[in-house]
Amino acid sequence: MESSAVLTSIHSLTLEELGTRLAALGQPKYRAKQVMQWIYEKRVKSFAAMSDLPAALRVQLSESFSFDDLAAIRVLGSDDTTRKYLFRLADGALIETVLIPASPALYGEASDRRTLCVSSQVGCAYGCKFCASGLDGWSRNLNAGEIVSQVLRVEEISGERINNIVFMGMGEPMANFANLMQAVSIINAPWGVVLGARRITISTSGLAPQIRELADQPLQVRLAISLHGATDEVRQQIMPVNRKYPLAVLMEACVYYTEHKKQQLTFEYILIEGINDRPEDAAALVRLVRKVRAKVNCIPYNIVDGLEWKRPSEERQDAFMAILDAAQIPATIRREKGHDIAAACGQLRRQTMPAQ
Repeated sequence: MESSAVLTSIHSLTLEELGTRLAALGQPKYRAKQVMQWIYEKRVKSFAAMSDLPAALRVQLSESFSFDDLAAIRVLGSDDTTRKYLFRLADGALIETVLIPASPALYGEASDRRTLCVSSQVGCAYGCKFCASGLDGWSRNLNAGEIVSQVLRVEEISGERINNIVFMGMGEPMANFANLMQAVSIINAPWGVVLGARRITISTSGLAPQIRELADQPLQVRLAISLHGATDEVRQQIMPVNRKYPLAVLMEACVYYTEHKKQQLTFEYILIEGINDRPEDAAALVRLVRKVRAKVNCIPYNIVDGLEWKRPSEERQDAFMAILDAAQIPATIRREKGHDIAAACGQLRRQTMPAQ
């Protein structure tokens, strides 16, 4: 019997991997499909509940694998029905997951779009100056099971089916590449969560080597670049990652990605008053976007306690968007949801953590 400290998360295994592990335990490989049906179709939360499996096998499973039953310690809903979940992991670490409903302005009143913003790390090491996730530093990567379990737990608590996932929660997904791709394969699999790859978006602050590596992966997931500045001067002021991967290097990786994936990128651009929302910033963004097949998603800054940045007025936001529109750059502005529940990444976790 394995120590509980080293039990493998059942949610971190693919069907093939579980079959191999079961064969090593003297069980037929076909049992793996039965186990996965219990987990992802019937959504049981213990091996004891898998009633059509032999009792001896259920004992073996409980001795070899663990369930990632994330503990929801706070659930906040907002006036616009955005909901934020603060989960405690098995080691006591806290992560956040946000459920975002469809925006009628973008998808129509009848849309049933439910987007889940998923975390990939506990904290973040990249230190973007406008983000709450990295204020307390980086603790560790999430394993694939902890990533997958966010989807399962939110669906359980909300009673709603998630049909769109964005890896834009806590952490830099590309810095946890192996666990991220393992989780994506489980979420996408017909025996797993069964979510199409084109409904999965991975966001990065600009890790150029991993962008190229993602381009070489077979899954047709979508990619969003957290740009937030269209010149090295502006970007380095708010995003330290730009020192290692300046815009020229990042854009080369973006071109490589679009050439290999034959799909459009999204540039995420948080508008911060006096930093990157000036007419000259918009003009620089136009020049940059024209180098690659991409659209721009502008997001007015979501104010974070303890940080100095401010949200531009709607007049400044509209003036910025007008420049993009005049240049025929595909662009939308997302009036950020969830102000009343501190929905920006990392805020709820910081409110809950004991003072250091």
